[in-house]
Amino acid sequence: MAKMNMLHAINSALDITMAEHPQACIFGEDVGYFGGVFRATSGLQEKYGKHRVFNTPLTEQGILGFANGLAAFGAPALAEIQFADYIFPAFDQIVNESAKFRYRSGNEFNVGNLTIRTPYGGGIAGGLYHSQSPEAYFAHTPGLKLVVPRNPYQAKGLLRACIKDDNPVIFFEPKRLYRASTGEVPEGDYTIEIGKAEVVKEGKDVTVLAWGAQMEIIEQAAAKAEEAGISCEIIDLRSILPWDAETIAKSVTKTGRLVISHEAPITNGFGAEIAATIQKECFLHLESPIERVCGLDTPYPLALEKEYVPDALKVFAAIKKSVEF
Repeated sequence: MAKMNMLHAINSALDITMAEHPQACIFGEDVGYFGGVFRATSGLQEKYGKHRVFNTPLTEQGILGFANGLAAFGAPALAEIQFADYIFPAFDQIVNESAKFRYRSGNEFNVGNLTIRTPYGGGIAGGLYHSQSPEAYFAHTPGLKLVVPRNPYQAKGLLRACIKDDNPVIFFEPKRLYRASTGEVPEGDYTIEIGKAEVVKEGKDVTVLAWGAQMEIIEQAAAKAEEAGISCEIIDLRSILPWDAETIAKSVTKTGRLVISHEAPITNGFGAEIAATIQKECFLHLESPIERVCGLDTPYPLALEKEYVPDALKVFAAIKKSVEF
């Protein structure tokens, strides 16, 4: 085991992949000698050469078009979109090509070797073009997988699982935690199962659910709730597509209550899908309406970032509201 931050863990997963597959390539804006804007690919061009770790032009659609072709050829394609906010020019390539390649060819061809890494979310005073959480846009797309880690251990294990998975995957990295989150991480290879939520802490009064950087927030809120005598079961979804409805439903059947929190705007955020499914599966067990604590339905503001984000106090208020209903 070694102590790593999230960037080191991601770099380690990429390093293992590059050593494992001679045809694997890492590409994106400034990922070469510069090591990416957050330095996630630092040192990899020097180790594996400019023909395998290289910069692309500033064209996200071109990055993903190239990635689809490389993955269809059979090589592990490790594409980086510099910020998740920049992924929208590539939306057509991801949704209409990556996600449908296997289906439209009758499983004759696929781009299962494609992994798209991209940093998402706020917390760095990035303003409206460097703070968005666009996971819900892609959660509506059969053929993709969406994964979000919350710490270095998960980042390495889940990224390796994404790379090994036989489907195109978008790996959303919570950039606020890149250097802030540290922990013990195995230096060797390992994977964490995609599509399986983690019960971080068991409780009996209310289930509190989030993913990525928002996990730290709900843990802070749950600690406040514990001081008030409320026992919270904390769950990290980890995988948005596919998502682990079974684990969530089992928890809510026990607690009778659910609070969901995510950074993205509340309207049509992925929390709405979770709420609808759990309302159906656990209807007779619910003791109160399902609560959602999310971003506001506005562009992500720079000056009012602290007011915009769903912080621990907002989540704590929702927990109390749920329990006192």
